[in-house]
Amino acid sequence: MADADDVRVLALGLADVVEIESDGFDFRVDGKGFVWSYPERVPGQRRRLRTDVAVLYVGDEAEKQALVLGEPDLFFTTPAYDGLPLVMCRLERVDVARLTELITDAWAMRAQSKSAGSA
Repeated sequence: MADADDVRVLALGLADVVEIESDGFDFRVDGKGFVWSYPERVPGQRRRLRTDVAVLYVGDEAEKQALVLGEPDLFFTTPAYDGLPLVMCRLERVDVARLTELITDAWAMRAQSKSAGSA
C-alpha cells in the first residue's frame, strides 16, 4: 500500500523534478507534469484534490487502455480525461515497488520529450 508521502519521495528522487505548490502533490520535469493529485470533480460541488489517487502520464492511449482494462481495481479514467495519455492510480491498492516503476516511467517519458523535440 502506497500513499502521498511515497509519491513525494519517489518523484523528488528523480533528476530535475520540481514540486509545484498544491494542496496535494504535483510534480513536473522540464515543465511537464508527470504525476499529481487527482482533482475530483463532482457535479454541484467544488473540485477536491484527492491525495489517495495519483494521476500519471502514460504516454499514449494504448498504454492507458491496457492499464485501465487490465487492472481496473488499480487504474481508472473519467470522461474528463478522454483522449489524454493520463490514468488515475488508487494509491491504497498499489505497492511501492509498482508505484516506483509507474512514476519512473512517467518521468522518463516527460523528460525525454524535451530532448526529442516533441510536445
